Amino acid sequence: VQLQASGGGLVQAGGALILSCEASGRTFSRYGMGWFRQAPGKEREFVASISRSGGSTNYADSVKGRLTISRDNAKNTVYLQMNSLKHEDTAVYYCAATYYSGTPYREYEYDVWGQGTLVTISS
Repeated sequence: VQLQASGGGLVQAGGALILSCEASGRTFSRYGMGWFRQAPGKEREFVASISRSGGSTNYADSVKGRLTISRDNAKNTVYLQMNSLKHEDTAVYYCAATYYSGTPYREYEYDVWGQGTLVTISS
């Protein structure tokens, strides 16, 4: 599978944005999916993950209640709805696919990575 992330941009604090990650191939539903981010000068960190069926999700504490991960297996796409955005959400966001079951949050559990999409939140 190959992943293509899109939807990044410049948004004012308090605003909203939706990221998309489209997967190539016909095996998308066999992968759990995750979003990670890397802020300037910081290490990449876990944001959210969703199970193969979409029935389970997992979030970093810093984004709970503001960001929502979802997927549409018919469209081979995973989404990250971002609301109430804060300056500290500024980062390059990466989508990733995993063969692990459940909703993993560690980078090493992910097998395929997409290119990043830049999200910039202005104060």
